[in-house]
Amino acid sequence: MSNAGQINAFRIEHDLLGERDIPAASYWGIHTLRATENFPITGTPIGAQPDLLRALACVKQAAARANRDLGVIAPERAAVIVQACEEIMNGALGDQFVVDVIQGGAGTSTNMNANEVIANRALELLGQEKGRYEVLHPIQDVNASQSTNDVYPTALRIATCFAIERLLAAMAELRQAFEAKAHEFDDVLKMGRTQLQDAVPMTLGQEFLTYAVMLGEDELRLSEARALMVEVNLGATAIGTGINTDPDYSPLAVKYLAEITGLPLVRAANMIEATQDTGAFVQMSGVLKRIACKLSKTCNDLRLLSSGPQSGLNEINLPERAAGSSIMPGKVNPIIPEVVNQIAFEVIGNDMTVTMASEAGQLQLNAFEPIIAWSLVKSISHLEAGCTTLARNCVSGITANREKLLEAVKRSAGLATAFNPVIGYEAATRVAREAIRSGRSVSELVLELGLMDEATLAQLLRPEVLTKPYRYVRPVVPDVVPAAPINDSSEVPPPPPEEVAH
Repeated sequence: MSNAGQINAFRIEHDLLGERDIPAASYWGIHTLRATENFPITGTPIGAQPDLLRALACVKQAAARANRDLGVIAPERAAVIVQACEEIMNGALGDQFVVDVIQGGAGTSTNMNANEVIANRALELLGQEKGRYEVLHPIQDVNASQSTNDVYPTALRIATCFAIERLLAAMAELRQAFEAKAHEFDDVLKMGRTQLQDAVPMTLGQEFLTYAVMLGEDELRLSEARALMVEVNLGATAIGTGINTDPDYSPLAVKYLAEITGLPLVRAANMIEATQDTGAFVQMSGVLKRIACKLSKTCNDLRLLSSGPQSGLNEINLPERAAGSSIMPGKVNPIIPEVVNQIAFEVIGNDMTVTMASEAGQLQLNAFEPIIAWSLVKSISHLEAGCTTLARNCVSGITANREKLLEAVKRSAGLATAFNPVIGYEAATRVAREAIRSGRSVSELVLELGLMDEATLAQLLRPEVLTKPYRYVRPVVPDVVPAAPINDSSEVPPPPPEEVAH
């Protein structure tokens, strides 16, 4: 390359520390360059967070409009800033946001990266070369009436709202998948378990409906946490006093920001409190942890219910997604629930990170919002992906081993619990113990011992009786329970034929 070509390949920019050569084609500038040198932490740039980039552009555009209206920056400068922001909001220039997601400085490097990219694109729109900051300046114009300390947390709140919309949609898809299976399995009788021991009968549909209900509850909790994100401190500048802003700037900028984002944003009542308080992020992270815990529990159940197939529970079959072993022929593993388990572990760890970062804030600012942002981004995006793959690659294809489930109910000593109201607890206990000892069925034993007749037994073995509240005619329990089994079935009146509690 010629000397002229080498000169043209760079432009010179300066800051309070001195001058640096900046690649001529780059939209970022000297502050961004120093940040890339200072923070080689994760190798993941903020450009990998499209929600945050979109939110930053929204904030900068709202600020430019407010500053234009108040005469802080000239209309022609505001116009090109607004246009540059619009392009970034639509996905342009993402590769120019090169600062690492984890950084010191409370997000200042992120804010400066945005200021420089917007300024240099705006200069292009004015027909100027990049770096001609005497024409339009990253700080004097793009960052007018702003500070990192109100721009960054405001953008983070908006980005979180954007991301939560997709997570809610993924959760709804998974919930609907479980609801569909609950309907499909509504007539499949099985044994419920407590502490991994046989308890009482239920339907597989009831079991799957539980997973849907848990998701629905968490959708509500997530929506509630999202509602806390709409209070922003834009206009607070350095510590919340609003220094260097017009008295009308903050309400006007927030008004424009709400219009741009479509979110019901409101200005914080106390800007000093809002600038240092990260409680809404802790609340959001806690809800994400709650979702993760319940998703992981659900996946634990799916893995257990499908275990075997020959030597495990083998009550349900998960879709076969991949060969399970490099050494064991024919083995297929529950890989989709397993990956969701791992996402849950990560989210729970991220919540601890958010908690510690929030606690570590000091005085009028929390310097650790970048790690809060990165933790929330990972938790939300990975939960979204986990819900989607669980719905599409697992739940929608689950089948039930109906005959095996029914046989287990007939064989289980837990069936004796359903007979309590008719034969009494003591007699039911003796029957259950004998069933476990002998391996014979509870139904066979109650008939043999004369504790009820076949018509009563058939009545009690109906799914609607075994799995729902049912009104019985209670037997008269004697003061002293006889040691021998009851043989006179006439002493135990059968339940009314079709009387079912509502």
